[in-house]
Amino acid sequence: MIARPPATRPPLTGEARLAWLALAQVPGVGARRFEALLAAFGSAEAALAAPPAAVAAVRGIGTACAAAIARARPEAARTMLEAFARAGATVLLPDDDTYPASLRTIDEPPLFLAALGRLDLLERRAVAVVGSRDHSAYGATCASMVTAAAAAAGLVVVSGMARGIDAIVHEAALATGTVGVLGNGIDVVYPAANRRLHERVARDGLLLSEFPPGERPAAHTFPRRNRLVSGLAEAIVIVEAAAQSGALITARIAADQGREVLAVPGEITRRTAAGCNRLLAEGARPYLEPRDLYDALPGLVVPEAAVAAAESPSGGEAALPPLVAPPHASEPARRVALAFDRAVADPDHLSGRTGLAVPALLGALLELELAGLVRPTGTGTFARAW
Repeated sequence: MIARPPATRPPLTGEARLAWLALAQVPGVGARRFEALLAAFGSAEAALAAPPAAVAAVRGIGTACAAAIARARPEAARTMLEAFARAGATVLLPDDDTYPASLRTIDEPPLFLAALGRLDLLERRAVAVVGSRDHSAYGATCASMVTAAAAAAGLVVVSGMARGIDAIVHEAALATGTVGVLGNGIDVVYPAANRRLHERVARDGLLLSEFPPGERPAAHTFPRRNRLVSGLAEAIVIVEAAAQSGALITARIAADQGREVLAVPGEITRRTAAGCNRLLAEGARPYLEPRDLYDALPGLVVPEAAVAAAESPSGGEAALPPLVAPPHASEPARRVALAFDRAVADPDHLSGRTGLAVPALLGALLELELAGLVRPTGTGTFARAW
């Protein structure tokens, strides 16, 4: 782990900062090798300037890694910083006061973070809420309810900016505080359908990434993202997850990090409930009501009025911002987009809000589906696609 420097040591600046970033970008240099180099040479600058033979002699480095370190140049780090600046992002190093304290002690802490948005959110207590991309209407409702419970307690909600449950969680927490962790560069929008959400979280919440600018998502980047999602939080709630899913990977990592793991029970006949039910069988805390989350967080004081509001039946039906119909959309589609004020809506709700007869309503929903804004859940309702 990269230990927090003594309080008397100021954050790295100038050439020292560039050297840190240059060394951090050498292929094969992760947190453990980086720590070994700091222990051997005292600083990233000294490690970059050391003879390759001396670098290779450091335990765990070897000749191939030493050769790659010899090729590293601070100029490359300067170029990277300029790209981050163009994206409006701030770079956080472990020496910086704004670097999340909870990440300094996890396995393989990030050697730098690109941050876009409200850094003050990193100073508040946080919980992570994650779940399936291919969620059910039940999962969407539960995600909204769990997020409402967290918000009522003043907690920041962390998730992974994926389709489905993650997107619902971020959208529901925008007004109260949300952190989205990316599995790609801070300047890359993935999935493309999340562009509007990406922009809103960058403006009203906070986006974090440990990847260089322009980095595309890949199979190896998502587990790295997941360890930060759980690492930033004191507890994690798995809302809906299949037996083999990224949400379960996050749950396992969270347990290894010493975080509390909660799971929302699901129907045993539903594929996307199998993972949560298995977690419960293995000892995860069940999430049945807001108090289950509050009890998992030592010292959390939640006013009774906030608890009552979070427990109210309407807690999971909090209004969301309307969808934005594409410019070429028909008038019925525009009306339905404006009326789509929740994560999952049924035709009766939308018909009552728009005044459209069922045939016209279904045509408008099909138009919004083709535009990538909504999707049928398979249970007669429609969910935001995000």
